[in-house]
Amino acid sequence: MENNNLLELDNLYVSYGGIQAVKGISLTVPKGEIVTLIGANGAGKSTILRAISGLVKAESGKIFYKGEDITGKNTTSIVEKGITLVPEGRHVFPDLTVLENLKIGAYLRKDNLQEDINWIYKLFPRLQERSWQMAGTLSGGEQQMLAVGRALMSKPELIMMDEPSLGLAPIIVNDIMEIIKTINKEGVTILLVEQNANLALKIAHTGYVCETGNITLKGTGMELLSDESVKAAYLGKARRK
Repeated sequence: MENNNLLELDNLYVSYGGIQAVKGISLTVPKGEIVTLIGANGAGKSTILRAISGLVKAESGKIFYKGEDITGKNTTSIVEKGITLVPEGRHVFPDLTVLENLKIGAYLRKDNLQEDINWIYKLFPRLQERSWQMAGTLSGGEQQMLAVGRALMSKPELIMMDEPSLGLAPIIVNDIMEIIKTINKEGVTILLVEQNANLALKIAHTGYVCETGNITLKGTGMELLSDESVKAAYLGKARRK
């Protein structure tokens, strides 16, 4: 594995109840990049993230992180190694405050959290304003910010995000994408699964197209944005012929 690749999947297969959701996928996430996976519902994108996180077991193939084989490791050890997941649907703890949710993200840490809490509040000023508010009473956009902030509290080198724009107003989606770029500029590598292919590819260094459990296309974000098949399938901008 090249030294620059923080994460590498090698011929990964994952099955659910006898159905293959991921069919021999290989991809790399270079250190310092935003890598985006686009594709339709049911393409296997979320399953890939869950396999990396240790939430589902790979049937075969390998997952390497910083050159180490982490295939089959449990989720706690994955987080300890520096990988965290912002799940689809946010899944904040509704009956806990914003601050308590953030602290839960740091459950494996023994050091002082205040510097990172301050950083999260700088990224998301609305969370600071609502730090003592119950998370279940936040808007959808605020809950998404909290889910990202909670994931960052584990001090990951690689943060994976599963559909962060889902169900959010367009103006909030733009804010989330800007925050993703900011997090990346501050040194965090990002693997992004996103149905809003247009916005996701605009911020991505590298993009992959996932269809029915297979990678069908790879390129820079800009290359995929201008690809006619991607336009037709995901961007609604195919040229009429």
